[in-house]
Amino acid sequence: MSGAHRPIVIKRKKKVAGGHHGGAWKIAYADFMTALMALFLVLWLLSTASPSELKGISEYFRTPLPVAMAGGDKNTASNSAIPGGGPDPAHVDGEQMRVDRRQETRPSDEQRRLINLEKRIESVIESKPNLRELRSQLRMAMTPEGLRIQIVDTEKRPMFELGSDRVAPYMRDILRAIAPVLNELPNRISLSGHTDSVPYVNGEKGYSNWELSADRANASRRELVVGGLDAEKLLRVAGMGARIPLTEVDGNDAANRRISILVLDKRATASITNQSVQTWSEAPPKIASPAGEDVPEESAVVVPNMALESLNDAINAP
Repeated sequence: MSGAHRPIVIKRKKKVAGGHHGGAWKIAYADFMTALMALFLVLWLLSTASPSELKGISEYFRTPLPVAMAGGDKNTASNSAIPGGGPDPAHVDGEQMRVDRRQETRPSDEQRRLINLEKRIESVIESKPNLRELRSQLRMAMTPEGLRIQIVDTEKRPMFELGSDRVAPYMRDILRAIAPVLNELPNRISLSGHTDSVPYVNGEKGYSNWELSADRANASRRELVVGGLDAEKLLRVAGMGARIPLTEVDGNDAANRRISILVLDKRATASITNQSVQTWSEAPPKIASPAGEDVPEESAVVVPNMALESLNDAINAP
C-alpha cells in the first residue's frame, strides 16, 4: 500500500534561447565574403578593360531582354516584346527602329568644345583678382546658336559711360582678357549691343538707342581686336537697341544695357552666311530689249517675278 502514496515527479526540460554557438552565422558570413570577392573581381576587370570592351559591356546591358531573346540587337530592333516592333501585332507599321533617348540628348563634339570654352573663360576670370569681382556681370549660357557670353551693366558699375560708347576700364579688362580664349576655337563670332528702353528726348528721329547700341558693339569689337582676337573670326556686329530685353528684368533695368558675344556653331554660321544666297528653281528670267531681242545672259538683270511683267510692258511701251 505504500506504493499507492508514492509522489509523482514530472520533469520538464528548460528551453534555452539559441545563442551564437550555432552555425547559421557562418553561412551568412560566407555569403558576404563571396559577394565581396565578386565585387572586387568586377572592379578589377573594369579597371583592366579597354574603352572598346567597356562600350561593348555597356551595350550588352542596354539591350532589352525581348530583343536579346529574339537573336540579339540590331539597328532596326525595337524594345517591344512583339517581334518586329510596334504596337500592332499584325505588323501594319512594319519594324520600328529603337531610339536611344540618351543619344538624342548627348552633346555633340562641337557642343562639348563650346562647353569647355565656357569653363576656360570662367577660369581666366577667376584667375585675375581685378576681374573676379566682376563675375556677377558676366553671364554665359548655351543656346541653340552656340555659346552666348553677355556682359551686363549695373547701376553701380556701368560698362560704358552714360549715353556714350566710351568703354569703362573694367569693361576693357574683361574684353581683352577673353579675346585670346575666343581664338582657341575656329568658330565665328557675332557681336551685338543692347540698351535699356529709356528713350532719347527726340525719340528715334535723331540719335537714338539704335545708334548707341551699334556704337557700343563696335567699341567692344575694337577692344576685342586690341586684346588679340582674330578679326577674321567676326561675322556680324549689330546694334539691337532695346528690342531684346532680358526676360527676368524690367525694360528700364540697367542689366538690359549689355554686350552679347555669341560664339556660333556651324549651323548658325551657315544660316547667317547663306542669307544673301538666292536660289532659283529654274533659269533666271530675262528682260526683253526694246528691239524684241533677249538680253545676253551675262548682262541680264534679275528682277522679282511679280514685277517682271509690268517692267517689260514699260520698256515696250510706244
